[in-house]
Parts: sequence; structure tokens; C-alpha cells
Amino acid sequence: MFIYSLPILFSHIQIGSPIELLSIVLVLTTVLYIVTVFDPSYVGEGGPLFGLSLYRYLLYAWIGHLKLWVVFWPFFILLNISLFITDWLATGGKFTVSSWDEVHFVLATPIVFWTIIVWRNSINTHLPLTGALARLMVLLVYFEFALKLLIRKDYPRIFFACQDILLDYAACF
Repeated sequence: MFIYSLPILFSHIQIGSPIELLSIVLVLTTVLYIVTVFDPSYVGEGGPLFGLSLYRYLLYAWIGHLKLWVVFWPFFILLNISLFITDWLATGGKFTVSSWDEVHFVLATPIVFWTIIVWRNSINTHLPLTGALARLMVLLVYFEFALKLLIRKDYPRIFFACQDILLDYAACF
């Protein structure tokens, strides 16, 4: 997350400085820390991740009966790997602009599901800060997607290797 988009934000778009973004993130973290409820006595049904079938995992995650780390980390790691590979291929000219759009569109539905399950399971932690940070990371994923939409719409020639893409060259303008 933010490997390719933040440098473009600070160097080309220039909406704000890194200090301003950091202060917004700190204020948002404080607000999320204040409003996040947690249950330190919760044991949960999410011991080992491999002990549940996929159906039970998705069901318990949806109704909020798993520990936070069990629902947060698997999706977060897969999401970041897929975003990094997609952006790396797009900046290298191996992905067309349309393919890049499609990958982000395909990732949108699981991100909505992940948002709901992280929000519901963020109370299942022993530290309130971890619940607030998990919610913050979910919100930062939406910021990343909004930033990539802005880059796609207004700054495609900076991000994509348009000179290498012959079939989809018109999408760079």
C-alpha cells in the first residue's frame, strides 16, 4: 500500500505535505481509539486459523466471533501483495491501463467484506489500540483506492508506462 501512490501524491499532485498527512492520520487514530470498544476478557473462536473450515471462518468472521488478528492479517497481506504486483506490472508496462482498472474493481468487493468483518471483530482484542489501528488500516485502504482513482483519472502518464503500451495508448490521455 502507498508504495507507488504516495510519491506521486507528494511530488506531482501536491495536495498536502507529508507532515499534514501524518497529522491527519494521528488525529484519525486518536478518534478511532476513543470510539473503538474492546472486550479484554473475550476468548473467541479464532484460535488457529487452520482449525476452521472456510465456511465456518467466513461465518464467524461475518458475525464477529473471531479474534481480530484472524480476520485482519490474512486479507491484509493478500491485498498488499496483489496491489504491489498490479502496480509493479502497470508501471513496468506489462499491464494495460484497463487491466489495472479491472484488478482494482475485482478487489473492491472483498475490501467491502473485509471492512465489515474488521469493524465487527475489532472488539475481540486485548488491546484497544490494535482495534483502532486495524480500523485505521481499513480506512487507509479506501484512501489508497481514492488516490489511485485520482491518479488514473488525472495523472495516468506519470504512473503508467504509456510509451510502452501500444494497445491501450488512448487510456493514457
